[in-house]
Amino acid sequence: MDAIIKAHGLQKYFGTFHVLKDIDFEIMKGEVICIIGPSGSGKSTFLRCINQLERIDAGYVMIDDEIAGYRREGNRLFPLPDREIARQRQAVGMVFQKFHLFPHRTVMQNIIEGPVGVQKRPRQECIAEARVLLERVGLADKANAYPSELSGGQQQRIAIARALAMKPKAMLFDEPTSALDPELVGEVLGVMKELAASGTTMMVVTHEIGFCREVADRIIFMDGGMIVETGTADEILENPRNPRVKNFISAVL
Repeated sequence: MDAIIKAHGLQKYFGTFHVLKDIDFEIMKGEVICIIGPSGSGKSTFLRCINQLERIDAGYVMIDDEIAGYRREGNRLFPLPDREIARQRQAVGMVFQKFHLFPHRTVMQNIIEGPVGVQKRPRQECIAEARVLLERVGLADKANAYPSELSGGQQQRIAIARALAMKPKAMLFDEPTSALDPELVGEVLGVMKELAASGTTMMVVTHEIGFCREVADRIIFMDGGMIVETGTADEILENPRNPRVKNFISAVL
C-alpha cells in the first residue's frame, strides 16, 4: 500500500533554533496516527510543514506521490508558484486549535467558501454536500447561524465540516480540543472518532490520551524536534521502550 503522506529527512529552523531534526515518516490510506509529546517538541510545526504553512529547510514531504511545494526536473527541484501550492494544499485538510471561521459569514457560507470559490464546484451541489456534513457533525440546525452564536465546541465541529467539504485525502488536527472548555471536548472528540471509524486518514496532535488509546493505529512520540518512539497504542502507552517516553506517559496517565 502506498503512503498518502511521506516525509523524508525533514528539517526546519526558526532562526538558529532547530525545530525539526531529520524527520522520517509515512501514513497509509485510512490510518489514524496520534502525535504526542511535551510542548515545544515540534508537533505542530510538523503538521504545518506537511500542509505547507511553513517552508521546510531540508528534506521533503510527498503528498500522494507529489513533492510538496516543488516540481522535479531530472535531479533538480524547483519551487512551485503559489497557485500550485494552493492546489496541493487542498489534498490535506487542517483543523487548528482556534476555529478560524469567517465571523461575518453564516455556517453554510463558511463551509461552501472553499468548494465554490477555490474548487469552482457548482454552488447547489456544494450546499447539498454541506448539509450532509452538518448532519454528520450533529449541527444540521445551525446552517444559518453565525459563528458568534455557537459554542466553542460547535465552532470546532463546523471547522471540521469545512475542512471535509474540500474532500481532502487526509485530515490534520492540531490540538483541536486545547482551546475548548472541558465540558465541550467530548463533542469534538466524538466527531473525530466517527471520522476515524469511517476510514478517514488522520494525523492528530493531541494531549487526549484516552482518544489516542481508542482510535490510534499508531502513536508517535516527539521530543526535541525528533520522533523518539513509534508504536501501537498498547506499545506506547503500556510498555514504552524509551525512558523519556516512559517518564512522559507516567506523568500524564
